[in-house]
Amino acid sequence: MLTHLGACTARVLAVSAPRALARGTPTASRALPARLLSTTPHRPASSSSPQPPRGAPRLLDQSGNAKALTLQLPDGATTSFSYVWLRDHCREERSYHPATRQRLVDTPKIPADYRPQAVRSDERGVSLTWPDSPFESSYESFFPWAFLAEHAYNPPVVREQDLPSVNSRKVLWTREIARDMPTVSYDEVMSSEQGVYEWLKRIDTYGFSLCSGIPGTPEATEALIRRIAFIRETHYGGFWDFTANLEHGDLAYSEVRLEAHTDTTYFTDPCGLQLFHLLSPSTTHTGGHNLLVDGFRAASVLREAHPAAYDLLSSVPIPSHASGSGSASLPSGVHLRPLRRFPVLNHDDKGELVMVRWNGDDRAVVGGEAFEGARMDEWYEALRTWEGILRSEEAQLWSQMEVGTAVIFDNLRVLHGRSAFTGERRLCGAYVNGDDYRSRLRGLEKQFVGGDPRRRALEGVLKERYGIERKGEGKGSVSEEYL
Repeated sequence: MLTHLGACTARVLAVSAPRALARGTPTASRALPARLLSTTPHRPASSSSPQPPRGAPRLLDQSGNAKALTLQLPDGATTSFSYVWLRDHCREERSYHPATRQRLVDTPKIPADYRPQAVRSDERGVSLTWPDSPFESSYESFFPWAFLAEHAYNPPVVREQDLPSVNSRKVLWTREIARDMPTVSYDEVMSSEQGVYEWLKRIDTYGFSLCSGIPGTPEATEALIRRIAFIRETHYGGFWDFTANLEHGDLAYSEVRLEAHTDTTYFTDPCGLQLFHLLSPSTTHTGGHNLLVDGFRAASVLREAHPAAYDLLSSVPIPSHASGSGSASLPSGVHLRPLRRFPVLNHDDKGELVMVRWNGDDRAVVGGEAFEGARMDEWYEALRTWEGILRSEEAQLWSQMEVGTAVIFDNLRVLHGRSAFTGERRLCGAYVNGDDYRSRLRGLEKQFVGGDPRRRALEGVLKERYGIERKGEGKGSVSEEYL
């Protein structure tokens, strides 16, 4: 296993959800609304009633609206869907391939004034009959209530504040996590999908995980990481088995100390997961201790104590590059640049922190319009503050790597480094694409817990507020094919 270096005084594991890392809010903490699931079953419509039962969504009179369908929800709110949107989002087989889940309808060819010749609803949802036209022959579309409620836009009926943030289940940590580091065993990961899920769940929650009991071979290590997804090839190759030989013209292939950093900032799409496994026993080298820092926790500290620095590092684009001497497979050298420059702290469209991109060694020359006036001095001051947090004793988790235990971490959240070393130090490992890792996690969450927290919260909102079920048997109650 990995041996922790330094005394610890407390345990900080999964005691609460972390503080939200959203931009534009005065404090870093954000309470999630309570979610209660109704135990009242959804009542079916009687055979004599053309409308859904009382308390369910219903259609409003469409005679005065030539371009949209309007629904009234049980709380009295209304929302509308343009007929073009409805035809575009039909999930019947003519419009949406049932196996590949790809759109078959040619959206630009839908007439701007297209409208159905008949609309009807029942306890399951809404059916529309489209007329014979130059666009298509007569055709019927069906939309479950759950699909319409989830994707309503004019206005939305489920809003962002109704759902947990993308970071709600992430646990921010300091070096105290060494008391009880997230760990799984090689045997459980290799023997079952449940084992893979437990591994990825820890990576998602803490940003890293150990895996113990690995045979001390590159073959066993490669088989382990392929349990997640395929390996990402880069100019370093695919699966690495390397020593400090400067083979790829990068400081990672040397004996020097590396401060906490994220990898591949010079890619437009940085690598997602990174795994390391030491293959040489500790008797072959001195030093080379492994360093991990929770970048999301560091960003939370920065935002709370130095909001101006946080905003600056969230907005000023930083140039990055890889310009090593190349290798036998790349005799022309390495000349990597991302398509555009990115700031250190990157957020999604909701303002949530989703990526830390910071590597001081791979940073190119800063300058130009982004640093005009006092901005350059402000940036250097923000950088000193940021690095001060990353290099604080509290933030840094140091450990001594050992044969048989690998460490894997989310390269978009956790920064890594190492101390200088002498002697022979052989490592193996690989990258995995971030999107492939998250896809695998979503699939396993669906298999074992019914979906991710936002999906489960959405189901709760639809059921409690509107009496709409997203699960069940039969068309209209199951929205699986209605992504």
